[in-house]
Amino acid sequence: QVQLVESGGGLVESGGPLRLSCQASRTFSTYIMGWFRQAPGKEREIVATISCGGGTTSYADSVKGRFTISRDDAKNTVYLQMISLKPEDTAVYYCAARAHWAAKYDYWGQGTQVTVSS
Repeated sequence: QVQLVESGGGLVESGGPLRLSCQASRTFSTYIMGWFRQAPGKEREIVATISCGGGTTSYADSVKGRFTISRDDAKNTVYLQMISLKPEDTAVYYCAARAHWAAKYDYWGQGTQVTVSS
């Protein structure tokens, strides 16, 4: 079992930066980590993923060039650095963990609200 706790959400002006953190309850070096988001009335969408070891990352087209996912396995923490935020980035952001052999994300945080004002 892995418990995930997100932090760093809040209210930010359009164009501003924000960094989200996700702390795992135990070592997660063998887990692929992902950030997802869900806006009101919309389905949850994947934002970014990072492989075990951090060598491979992927991003949704809507955030490419603006968001950066990273991980610090020594701190059991994954980050999502967001810049040039837009009102359409407003959502609840979740981090999730997937064992590298698993087909789906098994562990989820409770989410952190990000609100971007125009």
